[in-house]
Amino acid sequence: MGVESFRMMIPITPTLALDETELHEEFIRASGPGGQNVNKVATAVQLRFDARHSPSLPEEVRARLIRLAGRRVNAEGMLIIEAQRFRTQERNRADARARLIALIRQAAVKPKTRRQTKPARATEQRRLDRKRRRSVVKALRQAPRDD
Repeated sequence: MGVESFRMMIPITPTLALDETELHEEFIRASGPGGQNVNKVATAVQLRFDARHSPSLPEEVRARLIRLAGRRVNAEGMLIIEAQRFRTQERNRADARARLIALIRQAAVKPKTRRQTKPARATEQRRLDRKRRRSVVKALRQAPRDD
């Protein structure tokens, strides 16, 4: 009996999960207040996720994720999330993962297709009536012309 490697999956939606090996974390020194601690301990986390080449994401979710992430995705398709809100590595790590999961969940929701509609005839008529009344008001403001 061989020892099998146990792969941890991070649930995103009921049908979508990320393999933990796809996430790369690097701990860096945080900027901002923190006293002496900020100069000694690398508490901020930089979470990297290869969004463009991830086997866990369907193609349409991947495309929406890259569009939603905006500047956080570099030219190679690597999504980078920096978390330094908290003073401990554990909390910053959890914050970065939660933000990644929230972004992927948002990308997993398929946007509704817009169905073109025609305005009701009464609505169109009210709009034209308002325009006519406004036109009369503006015409009355002008100085009388000598023809």
